[in-house]
Amino acid sequence: MLHHICTDAIHHTQLNTTIGFLHEPSERRHSLALDVAEVFKPLLVDRTIFTLVNKKMVQPDDFEVSKFGVTIKTKAKKKIIKVWDEKLSDTIFHRELQQYVSYKTLVQKECYKLQKHLLKEEPYKPFHAWW
Repeated sequence: MLHHICTDAIHHTQLNTTIGFLHEPSERRHSLALDVAEVFKPLLVDRTIFTLVNKKMVQPDDFEVSKFGVTIKTKAKKKIIKVWDEKLSDTIFHRELQQYVSYKTLVQKECYKLQKHLLKEEPYKPFHAWW
């Protein structure tokens, strides 16, 4: 889900999603989206998982185990997507911008910063959580 958010944000820039700097470039994979996702995984994905587990919103019986692997039941998927969407909509005060922004907007802003860096308009300062 984060990969999709990052890919969408990159498509709003002039950047090529298949050319990354951490992950190997490939025509079949959005390497740059994977790179951008690395910045936000701890902040968005890990925190969402911790919320789901710590608040006992998902349980072992929300998963089905078969010889083909593990799948998430539909009811649990809906819970996960709801918490994920809420997380993306949450806002934080961005010190550089001096305004509140959603996490989804934060991903978009990061892509624009990367674009400006590659166009040699501004040095790139990666996002880091300050709390």
